Amino acid sequence: MPRLIDMAGRSRSRDSAVQAGLASAAVAEVEASLAVPLDPHVAGFFDVDNTMMQGASIYHFARGLAARDFFTWRDLAAFAWKQVAFRIKGVEDPAHMEEAKQAALSFVAGHSVAEVVGLGEEIYDELMAERIWSGTRALAQLHLDAGQRVWLVTAAPVELASLVARKLGLTGALGTVSEVKDGYYTGRLVGEPLHGPAKAEAIVALAEKEGLDLSQCSAYSDSANDLPMLSEVGHPVAVNPDATLKRIARENGWEIRDFRTGRKAAKIGVPAAASAGAVAGGIAVGLSMRRKRS
Repeated sequence: MPRLIDMAGRSRSRDSAVQAGLASAAVAEVEASLAVPLDPHVAGFFDVDNTMMQGASIYHFARGLAARDFFTWRDLAAFAWKQVAFRIKGVEDPAHMEEAKQAALSFVAGHSVAEVVGLGEEIYDELMAERIWSGTRALAQLHLDAGQRVWLVTAAPVELASLVARKLGLTGALGTVSEVKDGYYTGRLVGEPLHGPAKAEAIVALAEKEGLDLSQCSAYSDSANDLPMLSEVGHPVAVNPDATLKRIARENGWEIRDFRTGRKAAKIGVPAAASAGAVAGGIAVGLSMRRKRS
Protein backbone atom coordinates (compact mmCIF):
# COMPACT_ATOMS: atom_id res chain seq x y z
CA MET A 1 0.00 0.00 0.00
CA PRO A 2 2.72 2.61 0.75
CA ARG A 3 4.12 1.99 -2.71
CA LEU A 4 0.71 2.68 -4.26
CA ILE A 5 0.40 5.89 -2.29
CA ASP A 6 3.83 6.97 -3.43
CA MET A 7 3.01 6.27 -7.07
CA ALA A 8 -0.27 8.18 -6.78
CA GLY A 9 1.57 11.14 -5.29
CA ARG A 10 4.08 11.09 -8.09
CA SER A 11 1.28 10.92 -10.64
CA ARG A 12 -0.44 13.96 -9.13
CA SER A 13 2.87 15.83 -9.06
CA ARG A 14 3.47 14.96 -12.70
CA ASP A 15 -0.02 16.11 -13.69
CA SER A 16 0.48 19.37 -11.81
CA ALA A 17 3.84 19.96 -13.49
CA VAL A 18 2.30 19.34 -16.92
CA GLN A 19 -0.55 21.74 -16.15
CA ALA A 20 1.88 24.41 -14.99
CA GLY A 21 4.03 23.93 -18.10
CA LEU A 22 1.10 24.12 -20.50
CA ALA A 23 -0.28 27.24 -18.80
CA SER A 24 3.08 28.97 -18.92
CA ALA A 25 3.62 28.07 -22.58
CA ALA A 26 0.18 29.41 -23.47
CA VAL A 27 0.97 32.77 -21.87
CA ALA A 28 4.41 32.93 -23.50
CA GLU A 29 2.88 32.41 -26.93
CA VAL A 30 1.46 35.93 -26.80
CA GLU A 31 4.93 37.36 -26.29
CA ALA A 32 6.46 35.09 -28.92
CA SER A 33 3.93 36.13 -31.56
CA LEU A 34 5.34 39.66 -31.45
CA ALA A 35 8.71 38.51 -32.78
CA VAL A 36 9.63 37.57 -36.36
CA PRO A 37 12.55 35.13 -36.03
CA LEU A 38 14.95 34.55 -38.92
CA ASP A 39 15.76 31.11 -37.52
CA PRO A 40 12.30 29.95 -36.37
CA HIS A 41 13.28 26.45 -35.26
CA VAL A 42 15.97 27.45 -32.76
CA ALA A 43 15.70 29.29 -29.45
CA GLY A 44 17.55 29.94 -26.21
CA PHE A 45 15.97 29.30 -22.81
CA PHE A 46 17.45 31.14 -19.83
CA ASP A 47 16.81 30.56 -16.15
CA VAL A 48 16.68 33.86 -14.26
CA ASP A 49 17.82 33.53 -10.64
CA ASN A 50 21.63 33.43 -10.41
CA THR A 51 21.78 32.76 -14.16
CA MET A 52 20.53 35.96 -15.77
CA MET A 53 20.29 37.93 -12.54
CA GLN A 54 22.34 37.95 -9.35
CA GLY A 55 20.12 36.50 -6.66
CA ALA A 56 16.41 35.73 -6.79
CA SER A 57 14.17 38.10 -8.75
CA ILE A 58 11.24 37.47 -6.44
CA TYR A 59 13.40 38.40 -3.43
CA HIS A 60 14.34 41.73 -5.00
CA PHE A 61 10.65 42.25 -5.78
CA ALA A 62 9.85 41.52 -2.13
CA ARG A 63 12.39 44.12 -1.02
CA GLY A 64 10.62 46.65 -3.20
CA LEU A 65 7.26 45.68 -1.74
CA ALA A 66 8.64 46.01 1.79
CA ALA A 67 9.84 49.51 0.94
CA ARG A 68 6.26 50.28 -0.08
CA ASP A 69 4.86 48.96 3.21
CA PHE A 70 3.31 45.79 1.81
CA PHE A 71 4.95 44.07 4.81
CA THR A 72 7.68 44.90 7.31
CA TRP A 73 11.43 44.67 6.99
CA ARG A 74 11.36 42.32 9.98
CA ASP A 75 9.09 39.99 7.99
CA LEU A 76 11.52 40.21 5.07
CA ALA A 77 14.50 39.43 7.32
CA ALA A 78 12.71 36.39 8.76
CA PHE A 79 11.91 35.21 5.26
CA ALA A 80 15.53 35.74 4.20
CA TRP A 81 16.83 33.66 7.08
CA LYS A 82 14.50 30.81 6.15
CA GLN A 83 15.95 30.85 2.64
CA VAL A 84 19.50 30.63 4.03
CA ALA A 85 18.49 27.60 6.09
CA PHE A 86 16.81 26.09 3.06
CA ARG A 87 19.98 26.60 1.00
CA ILE A 88 22.14 24.94 3.66
CA LYS A 89 19.77 21.99 3.92
CA GLY A 90 19.91 21.62 0.15
CA VAL A 91 16.88 19.33 -0.04
CA GLU A 92 13.48 20.02 -1.55
CA ASP A 93 11.17 17.56 0.15
CA PRO A 94 7.56 17.36 -1.09
CA ALA A 95 6.11 18.56 2.21
CA HIS A 96 8.22 21.72 2.14
CA MET A 97 7.34 22.45 -1.49
CA GLU A 98 3.63 21.91 -0.84
CA GLU A 99 3.76 24.27 2.14
CA ALA A 100 5.52 26.86 -0.01
CA LYS A 101 2.93 26.44 -2.75
CA GLN A 102 0.01 26.92 -0.37
CA ALA A 103 1.63 30.03 1.11
CA ALA A 104 2.28 31.39 -2.37
CA LEU A 105 -1.42 31.26 -3.16
CA SER A 106 -1.98 34.43 -1.12
CA PHE A 107 1.00 36.30 -2.57
CA VAL A 108 -1.00 38.51 -4.93
CA ALA A 109 -4.56 37.55 -3.99
CA GLY A 110 -6.92 40.48 -4.27
CA HIS A 111 -4.44 42.70 -6.07
CA SER A 112 -4.96 43.78 -9.66
CA VAL A 113 -2.62 42.66 -12.40
CA ALA A 114 -2.12 46.31 -13.35
CA GLU A 115 -0.99 47.18 -9.82
CA VAL A 116 1.50 44.33 -9.62
CA VAL A 117 2.94 45.03 -13.08
CA GLY A 118 3.22 48.73 -12.29
CA LEU A 119 5.11 48.05 -9.09
CA GLY A 120 7.30 45.59 -10.92
CA GLU A 121 8.31 48.29 -13.41
CA GLU A 122 9.44 50.55 -10.57
CA ILE A 123 11.18 47.84 -8.59
CA TYR A 124 13.04 46.48 -11.63
CA ASP A 125 14.59 49.88 -12.28
CA GLU A 126 15.42 50.37 -8.59
CA LEU A 127 16.74 46.96 -7.57
CA MET A 128 17.07 44.53 -10.48
CA ALA A 129 18.56 46.25 -13.51
CA GLU A 130 22.01 46.57 -11.94
CA ARG A 131 21.99 42.88 -10.99
CA ILE A 132 21.78 41.50 -14.51
CA TRP A 133 24.86 39.43 -15.33
CA SER A 134 26.38 41.18 -18.36
CA GLY A 135 27.97 37.92 -19.51
CA THR A 136 24.66 36.04 -19.53
CA ARG A 137 22.94 38.97 -21.19
CA ALA A 138 25.59 38.80 -23.92
CA LEU A 139 24.87 35.09 -24.45
CA ALA A 140 21.19 35.91 -24.93
CA GLN A 141 22.11 38.63 -27.41
CA LEU A 142 24.08 36.12 -29.47
CA HIS A 143 20.86 34.17 -30.00
CA LEU A 144 18.95 37.32 -30.91
CA ASP A 145 21.66 38.42 -33.34
CA ALA A 146 21.41 35.00 -35.00
CA GLY A 147 17.71 35.59 -35.58
CA GLN A 148 16.62 33.22 -32.82
CA ARG A 149 14.06 33.79 -30.11
CA VAL A 150 14.98 33.93 -26.43
CA TRP A 151 12.74 33.12 -23.49
CA LEU A 152 13.31 33.42 -19.78
CA VAL A 153 12.17 30.32 -17.86
CA THR A 154 11.60 30.89 -14.15
CA ALA A 155 9.46 30.01 -11.15
CA ALA A 156 8.89 33.71 -10.57
CA PRO A 157 5.41 35.02 -11.46
CA VAL A 158 5.02 35.19 -15.23
CA GLU A 159 4.15 38.89 -15.04
CA LEU A 160 7.46 39.65 -13.33
CA ALA A 161 9.33 37.33 -15.70
CA SER A 162 7.74 38.97 -18.75
CA LEU A 163 8.65 42.39 -17.42
CA VAL A 164 12.31 41.38 -17.06
CA ALA A 165 12.26 39.87 -20.56
CA ARG A 166 10.80 43.07 -21.98
CA LYS A 167 13.39 45.22 -20.21
CA LEU A 168 16.16 43.06 -21.68
CA GLY A 169 14.70 43.08 -25.18
CA LEU A 170 14.03 39.34 -25.19
CA THR A 171 11.18 37.49 -26.86
CA GLY A 172 9.20 36.65 -23.74
CA ALA A 173 9.07 34.53 -20.62
CA LEU A 174 7.77 31.31 -19.16
CA GLY A 175 6.86 31.70 -15.51
CA THR A 176 4.49 30.64 -12.77
CA VAL A 177 0.91 31.40 -13.77
CA SER A 178 -1.60 32.71 -11.25
CA GLU A 179 -5.31 32.58 -11.92
CA VAL A 180 -6.83 35.95 -12.82
CA LYS A 181 -10.51 36.92 -12.81
CA ASP A 182 -11.75 40.33 -13.96
CA GLY A 183 -8.20 41.67 -13.84
CA TYR A 184 -7.54 40.57 -10.25
CA TYR A 185 -5.56 37.65 -8.86
CA THR A 186 -7.75 35.01 -7.23
CA GLY A 187 -5.01 33.60 -4.98
CA ARG A 188 -4.84 30.30 -6.89
CA LEU A 189 -2.03 28.98 -9.05
CA VAL A 190 -2.52 27.21 -12.36
CA GLY A 191 -0.80 23.90 -11.66
CA GLU A 192 2.28 24.55 -9.54
CA PRO A 193 5.25 26.93 -9.46
CA LEU A 194 7.25 26.60 -12.68
CA HIS A 195 10.09 24.72 -11.05
CA GLY A 196 12.10 21.59 -11.88
CA PRO A 197 10.07 19.23 -14.10
CA ALA A 198 7.47 21.93 -14.79
CA LYS A 199 10.11 24.00 -16.61
CA ALA A 200 10.83 21.06 -18.90
CA GLU A 201 7.11 20.62 -19.56
CA ALA A 202 6.84 24.32 -20.41
CA ILE A 203 9.59 24.37 -23.02
CA VAL A 204 8.32 21.13 -24.57
CA ALA A 205 4.83 22.63 -24.85
CA LEU A 206 6.22 25.87 -26.26
CA ALA A 207 8.33 23.95 -28.78
CA GLU A 208 5.26 22.12 -30.02
CA LYS A 209 3.31 25.36 -30.41
CA GLU A 210 6.12 27.33 -32.02
CA GLY A 211 7.69 24.61 -34.19
CA LEU A 212 11.00 24.62 -32.32
CA ASP A 213 13.51 21.79 -32.70
CA LEU A 214 14.69 21.29 -29.13
CA SER A 215 17.68 19.27 -30.35
CA GLN A 216 19.00 22.53 -31.83
CA CYS A 217 17.97 24.74 -28.93
CA SER A 218 20.05 25.85 -25.95
CA ALA A 219 19.19 26.14 -22.27
CA TYR A 220 21.11 27.95 -19.56
CA SER A 221 20.92 27.50 -15.79
CA ASP A 222 22.93 27.68 -12.59
CA SER A 223 21.10 24.93 -10.72
CA ALA A 224 20.91 21.15 -10.74
CA ASN A 225 17.19 21.67 -10.08
CA ASP A 226 16.94 22.58 -13.77
CA LEU A 227 18.39 19.32 -15.07
CA PRO A 228 14.97 18.35 -16.52
CA MET A 229 15.02 21.49 -18.69
CA LEU A 230 18.70 21.21 -19.57
CA SER A 231 18.21 17.61 -20.60
CA GLU A 232 15.46 18.51 -23.09
CA VAL A 233 17.71 20.58 -25.35
CA GLY A 234 20.64 19.75 -27.58
CA HIS A 235 22.91 22.42 -26.11
CA PRO A 236 22.71 22.67 -22.31
CA VAL A 237 24.97 25.26 -20.70
CA ALA A 238 25.82 25.56 -17.00
CA VAL A 239 26.05 29.24 -16.01
CA ASN A 240 27.45 30.15 -12.59
CA PRO A 241 26.75 26.52 -11.67
CA ASP A 242 26.23 25.05 -8.24
CA ALA A 243 28.54 22.19 -7.29
CA THR A 244 26.18 19.44 -8.42
CA LEU A 245 25.46 20.99 -11.79
CA LYS A 246 29.15 21.70 -12.37
CA ARG A 247 29.98 18.06 -11.74
CA ILE A 248 27.22 16.81 -14.04
CA ALA A 249 28.16 19.31 -16.73
CA ARG A 250 31.77 18.13 -16.66
CA GLU A 251 30.73 14.48 -16.77
CA ASN A 252 28.56 15.13 -19.83
CA GLY A 253 30.86 17.55 -21.63
CA TRP A 254 28.42 20.45 -21.34
CA GLU A 255 29.65 24.00 -21.73
CA ILE A 256 30.29 25.86 -18.48
CA ARG A 257 30.25 29.65 -18.14
CA ASP A 258 31.02 31.35 -14.85
CA PHE A 259 30.62 35.11 -14.64
CA ARG A 260 31.05 35.39 -10.89
CA THR A 261 33.96 37.22 -9.34
CA GLY A 262 35.11 37.20 -5.73
CA ARG A 263 32.77 35.26 -3.52
CA LYS A 264 30.81 32.35 -4.89
CA ALA A 265 27.10 32.62 -5.67
CA ALA A 266 26.13 30.99 -2.38
CA LYS A 267 27.82 33.89 -0.58
CA ILE A 268 26.56 36.74 -2.74
CA GLY A 269 23.64 37.19 -0.40
CA VAL A 270 20.37 35.68 0.65
CA PRO A 271 18.88 35.93 -2.86
CA ALA A 272 21.29 33.20 -3.95
CA ALA A 273 18.93 30.99 -1.99
CA ALA A 274 16.72 28.40 -3.02
CA SER A 275 13.84 27.56 -5.22
CA ALA A 276 11.55 30.35 -6.28
CA GLY A 277 8.64 28.31 -5.06
CA ALA A 278 10.01 28.51 -1.53
CA VAL A 279 10.86 32.17 -2.03
CA ALA A 280 7.34 33.01 -3.12
CA GLY A 281 5.99 31.11 -0.15
CA GLY A 282 8.16 33.08 2.26
CA ILE A 283 7.01 36.37 0.82
CA ALA A 284 3.40 35.25 0.97
CA VAL A 285 3.78 34.52 4.66
CA GLY A 286 5.05 38.05 5.14
CA LEU A 287 2.05 39.46 3.29
CA SER A 288 -0.27 37.31 5.38
CA MET A 289 1.33 38.55 8.60
CA ARG A 290 0.86 42.14 7.47
CA ARG A 291 -2.81 41.57 6.65
CA LYS A 292 -3.41 40.04 10.09
CA ARG A 293 -1.84 43.06 11.80
CA SER A 294 -4.00 45.35 9.69
